[in-house]
Amino acid sequence: MLEKLLLVDIGNTCIKLVFASPEALEASYSLPTRAQHTPDSLGLALLQLLALRGLAPESITDCAVCSVVPDVNSLFRDACRKYLGMTPLSFPEDFSFNLVNGYEHPQEVGADRLLAAYAARRLFPEPRSIISVDFGTATTFDCITGGTYLGGLICPGLLSSRNALAANTAKLPRISLDVTDQSAIIGRSTATSMNHGFLFGFAAMTEGLCERLKAQLEGPVFVVGTGGIAADLSGICRAFDAVRPDLIPEGLRLVWNESRASLS
Repeated sequence: MLEKLLLVDIGNTCIKLVFASPEALEASYSLPTRAQHTPDSLGLALLQLLALRGLAPESITDCAVCSVVPDVNSLFRDACRKYLGMTPLSFPEDFSFNLVNGYEHPQEVGADRLLAAYAARRLFPEPRSIISVDFGTATTFDCITGGTYLGGLICPGLLSSRNALAANTAKLPRISLDVTDQSAIIGRSTATSMNHGFLFGFAAMTEGLCERLKAQLEGPVFVVGTGGIAADLSGICRAFDAVRPDLIPEGLRLVWNESRASLS
């Protein structure tokens, strides 16, 4: 039977479910993290997605999860046991992989940050150092030199900052964050002022912090952008050498392969 993987990224905003083979990612779907999930609601969602792909539950040969939300992770594990008949593997606990965790307290590193660093290093092995920039609920900058994860920075997230501003101000609208211009303009409406303020403000933050981090890293330094807004920002942000929106699920696929190879 051909191997079929279910790769799951449980973040603070979305649960990303990706069907894959050992060789490549195939299809991606998202569920809201903060919905009132139960093992049954997650399991039934899995069955619907499998049906959409024309797959039977028993066709999934393995499941790998990267989670930063422990309570949802527990619910998802129960869903997999009940509806797929398997216990998913969790990153990093259940995997063997070649990346040294150089954090002062290694257990404090978010699984998503460590996995993004691992994936960036595996996908781009040549540069001496790498900065992985992930635009999620928070914006994280993670640094790798050689085979060692060094640490990084945690900054406000673009979308969560927009939502917080709209929720806590009486007259400011919720903006779409559409990238329609290549340079910042002086806004002559509130929507334009906010849209350009957020987009070009975060682009400038990314450029500035990457330059400051590069000064502390052994060169050459390669910068990888990931997360939902990274592809949009790449057109106005000069910091990126590559953009890989799929860095977390790709990391799960790579670490699954590496861990399996180490056992053979």
